[in-house]
Amino acid sequence: MSRSIRNIAIIAHVDHGKTTLVDALLAQSGIFRQGEAIPSCVMDSNELERERGITILAKNTAVQYGETHINIVDTPGHADFGGEVERVLGMVDGCLLVVDANEGPMPQTRFVLKKALEKGLRPIVFINKIDRPQANPDVAVDKVLDLFLDLGADDDQCDFPCLFGSGLGGFAKVDLASDSTTLQPLFEAILRHTPPPVGDPSKPLQLQVTTLDYSDFLGTIAIGRIHNGTINAGQQAALLRSDGTIKRGRISKLLGFQGLKRLDVQTAAAGDMVAVAGFDAVNIGDTIACGDSRNPTALPLIKVDEPTLQMTFMVNDSPFAGQEGKFVTSRQLRDRLNKELLTNVALRVEEMDSTDRFTVCGRGELHLGILIETMRREGYEFQVSQPQVIFRSINGHICEPYETLVLDVPGEAVGRCIERLGTCKGEMQNMATSSDGRCQLSFTVPSRGLVGFRSDFIPMTRGEGLMSHSLLDYRKMNGDLPVRRAGVLIAFETGVATFYALKNAEDRGQFFIRPGTKVYRGMIVGEHTRPQDLEINVCKNKQLTNMRSAGAEELDTLQTPVDITLERALGYIGPDELLEVTPASIRLRKLASRKPVKR
Repeated sequence: MSRSIRNIAIIAHVDHGKTTLVDALLAQSGIFRQGEAIPSCVMDSNELERERGITILAKNTAVQYGETHINIVDTPGHADFGGEVERVLGMVDGCLLVVDANEGPMPQTRFVLKKALEKGLRPIVFINKIDRPQANPDVAVDKVLDLFLDLGADDDQCDFPCLFGSGLGGFAKVDLASDSTTLQPLFEAILRHTPPPVGDPSKPLQLQVTTLDYSDFLGTIAIGRIHNGTINAGQQAALLRSDGTIKRGRISKLLGFQGLKRLDVQTAAAGDMVAVAGFDAVNIGDTIACGDSRNPTALPLIKVDEPTLQMTFMVNDSPFAGQEGKFVTSRQLRDRLNKELLTNVALRVEEMDSTDRFTVCGRGELHLGILIETMRREGYEFQVSQPQVIFRSINGHICEPYETLVLDVPGEAVGRCIERLGTCKGEMQNMATSSDGRCQLSFTVPSRGLVGFRSDFIPMTRGEGLMSHSLLDYRKMNGDLPVRRAGVLIAFETGVATFYALKNAEDRGQFFIRPGTKVYRGMIVGEHTRPQDLEINVCKNKQLTNMRSAGAEELDTLQTPVDITLERALGYIGPDELLEVTPASIRLRKLASRKPVKR
């Protein structure tokens, strides 16, 4: 007898509280022992996820509510990881749309809701954070309804169930006047409004792989939903690859989900989500079918939106090449990028004419930046070029991607933000001021104009601004955009930067390095105060004499150098510059063919 199952994905804009809500659902479902310490953001298991406070990879868990087994998929909220949302929506029969009661629908809310509606899902709307002082849940509901209508939702989808509550507070209620201290109304809404999975256990097996994991004991683990049929541990099965080939094998391990654990199960039927071991060369989108069938049928491939940004990854050829990395060759770089393709469905990798260069395409700066940061932490050493927007030819016109940008900034920073985006050909769509003096600005801006914008946005708002953006559509190319106005300071020789040299050149601009930093010729060490590039000697030592100067005992100081992070560097480098990435360092450099005039 098949058990009662519900499969639901939690989708929302970044920082609207998805992962915190999952924490509360897990805690109130009884998976933790009494007195056991309950960690926060338990689904964000990746090191980078915990550091940055964002969800990068979609992950699934399961809870038992009464007699019903509820499979929950936690998805990323950032637009750059939209591919993770697209690939998991096919696993579920319903979705929970979480919306901040203060901010209302944001750019990524539109993206994830659009994908859910295209799948025919009827979302449950949860207005989160109603216990905050600035919360306005009634306005948030009206904005959500407007968004549904704008996206062309049908009458049944527009008649969405709506709940109010707080993931952090651990409560939900069907209306604002109700009194509730638990998430029981939300559990009940999931059971009532999420349809049971559609699938026939008597048909031949069809399981589509949507996530990959790896175990030192089991090898590659394929995670997916059983669309039809029944799967048993130890049975013979066929792997139907995307290229049309078929590989037969045996299910060596079958795992089910319960809370944060994977449990051994002997059998599972249509509608359930399981993890399967036994196939090594498996990719996302492949179908695991019945091994006894002569003509197994594959499920439709998972389709995701195309990338909008590309970079060139290449072997490091700087004077410091090979000194800090463990994996430095073109073969190792190629193997690592190909490995990433197995799990990162929104990524594209193309080999170039040279064997040590690869074109890597992704959804945005953060999408590619996370890949770069992950690789450098694994010991890879390489260099990358300036991010470039991917253009398309539509009806004979060269078109570029446009994005919806929403800024939440203090009132005194509004003018600077509007002026900065005006130079990027951004068009302001809306402006609203809240009671606390903050302004919410909405823009339509070319994706080219947002490359490096975050690095300028932080100092413009003194770190108090919030920005979010999502792909809107492709439009006819809107002319050229201004390039970086300031030149750079370039090291003239290889050596170690000295305090004396940096102090003497302090009036030339702002430095990126400190005394004692190893530099090489062609390395960018700072930003010039003028538009031209300038070569300077940052390794010069003070000549020693027998005479003591009058100010010898005075304490001299340097200006604080600019901290070049990976994201700042990706937005800063120009077309004739490279970013050198190693496990220990991030360096900016000029291309070898570029030779600025020494001054």
